Amino acid sequence: MPTKTIASCTFCKVIRGEVPSYFVFEDDVSLAFLDHRPLFPGHCLLVPRDHHETLAALPSDLITPIFTNAQLLARAVEQSMNAEGTFVAMNNRVSQSVPHLHIHVVPRRKKDGLKGFFWPRQPYKNEEEIKKVQNTLRAAITALKVS
Repeated sequence: MPTKTIASCTFCKVIRGEVPSYFVFEDDVSLAFLDHRPLFPGHCLLVPRDHHETLAALPSDLITPIFTNAQLLARAVEQSMNAEGTFVAMNNRVSQSVPHLHIHVVPRRKKDGLKGFFWPRQPYKNEEEIKKVQNTLRAAITALKVS
């Protein structure tokens, strides 16, 4: 089934393979990739394959599969990143840096230094680090889907 994307949308470019990204999960309705400026290693973005700007614009038949995938990703992030929990969030227009629905899944630990919503982002140290995180998450997702 063809994907409905917007030529100028950064995440649509990721979906079409025009912007290099580190995918950790994909299925027919969505894909997840590592945030290039994560709060912590393992910070992922889950996006629908079709372009929808906000949660309100997401067709009702995609709500269950998208949030089932968010749940899977949250479990995988906790497990593979040895996190005590996750922060799962999305912005709708305000503070939405890319106008394409995306769900942040961020590993969290007690006393990790994050307070409120003014969180410093930091790039991965190098490509080796990002690929290690990518492969760790992929393995956890595969294991969780089997169990």
